Amino acid sequence: MKLKTKLCSSLTKVMPGTAPEGAAYRSATALQGEIFSFQMAYCPENFQRYEVSIGIESALKDFISCYHVELTPADYPGQLFDDDYLTTKPALIPDRLGAVPEKGAKALFGQWRAYWIKVALPKDIPGGKYEIAITLSAAPAPEDTFYKGKPVVKKSVFTLEVIPMQLPEQSLKYTRWFHADCLAVCYQQEVFSEAHWQILENFIRCAADHGVTVLLTPLFTLPLDTAVGHERPTCQLVRVNCDKGGYSFDFSLLTRWIKMAEKCGIKEFEMSHLFTQWGAEFTPKIIATVDGVEKRIFGWDVRANSAEYGQFIDAFLPALTAYLKANGLQDKVYFHCSDEPQEKHLESYCFAAELLKKHLTGFRILDAISDVKFYQLGYITHPVPMEAHLDPFIAAGVPELWTYYCCGPADVYSNQLMAMPSSRNRVMGSLLYYYDVKGFLHWGYNFYFSQFSLEPVDPYRSADAGGTFPAGDPFVVYPGKGGMPENSLRHEVFFEALQDQRALQLLEKFMSRKQICKMLDKFAPDGKMSMSSYPKGEKNVLAMRKKINTLLKQFCHE
Repeated sequence: MKLKTKLCSSLTKVMPGTAPEGAAYRSATALQGEIFSFQMAYCPENFQRYEVSIGIESALKDFISCYHVELTPADYPGQLFDDDYLTTKPALIPDRLGAVPEKGAKALFGQWRAYWIKVALPKDIPGGKYEIAITLSAAPAPEDTFYKGKPVVKKSVFTLEVIPMQLPEQSLKYTRWFHADCLAVCYQQEVFSEAHWQILENFIRCAADHGVTVLLTPLFTLPLDTAVGHERPTCQLVRVNCDKGGYSFDFSLLTRWIKMAEKCGIKEFEMSHLFTQWGAEFTPKIIATVDGVEKRIFGWDVRANSAEYGQFIDAFLPALTAYLKANGLQDKVYFHCSDEPQEKHLESYCFAAELLKKHLTGFRILDAISDVKFYQLGYITHPVPMEAHLDPFIAAGVPELWTYYCCGPADVYSNQLMAMPSSRNRVMGSLLYYYDVKGFLHWGYNFYFSQFSLEPVDPYRSADAGGTFPAGDPFVVYPGKGGMPENSLRHEVFFEALQDQRALQLLEKFMSRKQICKMLDKFAPDGKMSMSSYPKGEKNVLAMRKKINTLLKQFCHE
């Protein structure tokens, strides 16, 4: 019986039908307080019905967790490709990090699989080299009385050198939009029931543990990716009362949300959009108790410029801002007007933004927006352009630069789509540093609906919102058993990217920013780092981080 094994970096996507390329990944360096991951890949050559279990021995054992990398169907990998994709065809792609099976993972003849090994280094761990001994044991399934094969044991050793310098705290503001309604639907729980609150806490803590600092907060049901005339499930933290034409508001659920999220590690909050997506032409779904009867008072049937909504905003925003100020939250929130308006929406967006602006002096307004005209009109304090459209905003002197990507760009630029290699995900950290980006936004932490929120989808079967968005775009966590999220390797790799940015910031203690950027330029294909020109491939991205660590280690001993 034979079992092929190979140590791989976290940037290897171990495809089932292809042996991992390159030499075995046997050693690396990391900083104190860093989370470092690598993989143990395996492939049975000539047996079936074996179960492959993993054992780990190391002085770091108390800080190591292990997962099995599971395949996810990518029915729709996208429609626009370049030469930096793993596949352009429908495929099974390694993505979900599942729990290690109690009896070991089933081995499939001739197919590669992997275990994911994650080392969470304490901030005070002594520097030095630490060996991590990994044993894979392949044994026939207990019920197999036909083959009666013999157990197979393969051993490997990975060496992790800890550089005695602490990774600095994350300064990047980072939001990955949180869809509370998706969790209620997925787990079949009543919105804001106690069971739903516990699930929310589990998922929010996971987000914070992976670098998310800003949480999308559903004051009212999110007016995002919703078909005109349709509704997302009601998920509204602010209770609205309308009695004899006058409004009053109950913020008790919002208080609970904020306290729970802060306990999980969230630092700031995005107030949900107060106008519909794609132009700010209509109003979000808002439920109110009107003269004792609960009913919907706003939605697709009410235009944004209606007198009724103007009266509502004139009542609501003063009440909300007073609540925020009274609770010391004024500097911890962002407001949204409308998501991704285009030039043809300029008039409607400006009307909506003006309605907000008169009540939001001193508050930050943040919107995903790639036309610099909207910023230049003065309605947005924090524009968030797509990575491909940063240059005009840099030229405009935006003081706190943010960026985002979503289902695009799908060619040339960095992204985290499932069919892309992990190196293309990881490199974003160095790009964020190079451009001195202060904030990053992505729309899909846990979007488990089809496009336009017409119906729920099973994310274990559909990673593309029912065949609409490129696989991997709608979410980075899976809804696991017991209300607990299961991470994707894309989620882990993007957090590694954020750690790269932090390591580069640490390097500024010893080198000028200009010197560091010149060092990064050397890794770019044309000698100049940019959003469209950056190190490609696992080898080059790992080499760039190795260079950073080598410099840090050198300064550590001077």
